[in-house]
Amino acid sequence: MNYDNPRLILDSSNPPEPGGITWRSPSNIAIIKYWGKYGVQLPQNPSLSLTLAAACTDTRLEYEMRENTGGIELDFFFHQQPNEAFAAKIKTYLESLVPVFPFLEQLKFTIYSGNSFPHSAGIASSASAMSALALALCSLEDLLFGTLKEPEAFDRKASWLARLGSGSACRSIFPHAAVWGESRFVPGSSNEFAVPVGDRLHELFKDFHDDILIVSADEKAVSSRDGHALMEANPYAATRYEQARTRMGTLLDAMQAGDLGTFGKIAEDEALTLHALMMCSNPSYILMQPGTLAIIDRVRAWRAETGHPVYFTLDAGPNVHLLYPGEIVAEVRGFIEEELTEFCENGHYLQDWVGEGPEEL
Repeated sequence: MNYDNPRLILDSSNPPEPGGITWRSPSNIAIIKYWGKYGVQLPQNPSLSLTLAAACTDTRLEYEMRENTGGIELDFFFHQQPNEAFAAKIKTYLESLVPVFPFLEQLKFTIYSGNSFPHSAGIASSASAMSALALALCSLEDLLFGTLKEPEAFDRKASWLARLGSGSACRSIFPHAAVWGESRFVPGSSNEFAVPVGDRLHELFKDFHDDILIVSADEKAVSSRDGHALMEANPYAATRYEQARTRMGTLLDAMQAGDLGTFGKIAEDEALTLHALMMCSNPSYILMQPGTLAIIDRVRAWRAETGHPVYFTLDAGPNVHLLYPGEIVAEVRGFIEEELTEFCENGHYLQDWVGEGPEEL
């Protein structure tokens, strides 16, 4: 797939008026985990995620024509404050996209970004941030050139662009659920972009909750980028990739049938497999904390006691996601308040749910 387009050049004799585009894009929580990549942000195995609603990033992309072209001119603000580290990453990302969007070197950009949740703490903040930026870039292309009027083409290009910024970001483009990575169980699936699978879900998964228990909001000790790199020498990598490919079919069948027991078992097994892979890396590392394990123990005990279908998963960090159908939200929230917030930093947790995907503001 190649989106390079040298024709996307602005006419300097008729420059566009200064303007701005704002997108809100959600994070997502992978049920089948993506861990291990090759090439330019391509996955070693397919992954499936639920699109969230409350954990999101708002990104505003402001632009104006500049006199001197060449290179990327960018000011970046995170929560209204300059952030040099994030600015450097975004500038590198935009530089890599010049063959796709040559007009990037003709404009001066100011980006304002902010999250509704802690960044770099294992809640996929890069997914929401990079998907929001990718969507803004596609909107800018369509505004300036009228080339992305068809929604499916717009979403596919946005997913492709988001993947280049953060692999998991490509899944945040779509409502309810998405699959990224080639899978024999998903027609049209690709390693280069995600595809929506919400139409294959039982209705109960469209009213699913994900309450995120913040064991620690600190930046994690090993970044996801470094974690992916360590998979290259992991002795269990090949077995893991085949396991994920096989589980995809079982999970999709369960989610189509509304089989919560099978869904929950896979979600929890995948979470623990992810962290086991970290412990088997060289060098090994552990992102779970005592509070993580305490919450897992309490969740399993409460499920056995009550029979309620509440399950845990983990992303690449210490924080625990509780997954459950909306019909038991009152019971689960009471359980969280009574038994789990003591393990959360400042008693903090995020109430989230499966959402409708990004929106332009």
